[in-house]
Amino acid sequence: MSWIPCSGNSSSKAKIKKKKKTQLQENPVDQIKVTSGILKTKSSLSAKEASNNGGPDHIAAQTFPFRELAAATRNFRPECLLGEGGFGRVYKGRLESTNQVVAIKQLDRNGLQGNREFLVEVLMLSLLHHPNLVNLTGYCADGDQRLLVYEYMPLGSLEDHLHDISPGKKRLDWSTRMKIAAGAAKGLEYLHDKANPPVIYRDLKCSNILLGEGYHPKLSDFGLAKLGPVGDNTHVSTRVMGTYGYCAPEYAMTGQLTLKSDVYSFGVVLLEIITGRKAIDCTKATAEQNLVAWARPLFKDRSKFSQMADPVLQGQYPPRGLYQALAVAAMCVQEQPNMRPVIADVVTALNYLASQKCDPDTQPVQNSRFAPGTPRAKRDSEKKAQRW
Repeated sequence: MSWIPCSGNSSSKAKIKKKKKTQLQENPVDQIKVTSGILKTKSSLSAKEASNNGGPDHIAAQTFPFRELAAATRNFRPECLLGEGGFGRVYKGRLESTNQVVAIKQLDRNGLQGNREFLVEVLMLSLLHHPNLVNLTGYCADGDQRLLVYEYMPLGSLEDHLHDISPGKKRLDWSTRMKIAAGAAKGLEYLHDKANPPVIYRDLKCSNILLGEGYHPKLSDFGLAKLGPVGDNTHVSTRVMGTYGYCAPEYAMTGQLTLKSDVYSFGVVLLEIITGRKAIDCTKATAEQNLVAWARPLFKDRSKFSQMADPVLQGQYPPRGLYQALAVAAMCVQEQPNMRPVIADVVTALNYLASQKCDPDTQPVQNSRFAPGTPRAKRDSEKKAQRW
């Protein structure tokens, strides 16, 4: 599912010209240039790096000639194609100079994203480094060619493992799902709490969570990222961009972007991880096409929580873990942004859920324990005391 502008287009040339001028002023690249490298992190950038100008001349990523990337992908042959999105096509390649396997994303000159998103992604991934953010190896800006070179993520995207799963592909068990959710939340926490000023990701979705060995998740595709509010500001105003089904309602209606907008998107992703359903699925009945709209009534009836679990799990999950994961998702997708948790609290909750052992082969759901070593009487009383 590619990202789309969620606002309408004006037919007036004057309005378009004015809108383009406004969008240019809002461009994160321009913000980074104006602030002379103000984007830095508390944990990963040295003082020298933090003092560098944030413009393209100071990008630390390696530059590649187009010829080298064409050779790496055997002239972008179809058999090297990994996927396609709003930016363009992504190919698997091998760099001749280092023999490194990489993923090469080529800008579609007629596509949705352009030079602005290309520059934002290069700048963001050159300045921000975390185990749960994809590593940028380099880029190519040769003539009119625009390409990005990333580390290769062998297991593809989270979307590949949740939706339209090919026959024979291993299904994600509960423990793996919680580890992926916790890792993705850590990446978002880094952007919100470690980057200074904070970074609003703005395009969190399953297809942008890539998986490495051991299903280690990393956030990718930073072309829509924005520098967040600083000082007394509560939000940044921008044109509405994102993917339908993931955009926070207040952002879609007003264009006011906050860190809580990302939290809402994460809640949608967490619901997908739990339920196996897509954020938007037009093949389902009208009332079930929007995942959040389908889930909200069920959140109010605890007896229906088990109906929300992905059928692929075949009941192999800890009931208490399911309830707690759904509680986190429900809080994240609250309509009022001030009712949503900060991402650091989401990380704490998901780290706990990811640490719980759930071996589907030796511990089926009917024998699972709520907490190791907890007496049955105490567990029963705790269960009765819990309320939604």
